[in-house]
Amino acid sequence: MAEMMDPPAPRGKPAASPARAPEERAFEARREVLPSTAAFVAAFCGRNGIGTTDMLRLTLVVEELFTNIVMHGYGEDGAGMIRLSLAHDGRDVTLVCRDEAPPWDPRPALRRLPADLDAPVEKRSVGGLGNLLVGRLVDVSDYVRKGSANVLTLRFRRDASPR
Repeated sequence: MAEMMDPPAPRGKPAASPARAPEERAFEARREVLPSTAAFVAAFCGRNGIGTTDMLRLTLVVEELFTNIVMHGYGEDGAGMIRLSLAHDGRDVTLVCRDEAPPWDPRPALRRLPADLDAPVEKRSVGGLGNLLVGRLVDVSDYVRKGSANVLTLRFRRDASPR
């Protein structure tokens, strides 16, 4: 009896990797922990065959979200946790970021140009460009407030130029 096999991938297109279970890790909401978030992303990318350019772009997204939650959500002296989950579907990466800081839906900030973007650098207000950059590197999938938690789900498009 012949063994059943998957059909070969079409010529010129690599076969997609099977989706793996999400990888999750909780981090204390402190700026000193930021290098650990980068190490988590790097390890995830290494295990999933995600190249250096995409790894660096994904690290930038995670670091910006993490820093904003620490600085603006919990506050520099606030105690809390930030839980990150990464999943690879063979093409793109889904990032779920969960925290228990005060409610805040970041989706509008991820789409908005800073009002003073055309002003000379010395006259611009601080902030806003990181959110814009994150918004250009991901597809915003969802934000919900579940009980006491902010839950943001983002889809990171691999091998895509910023929009």
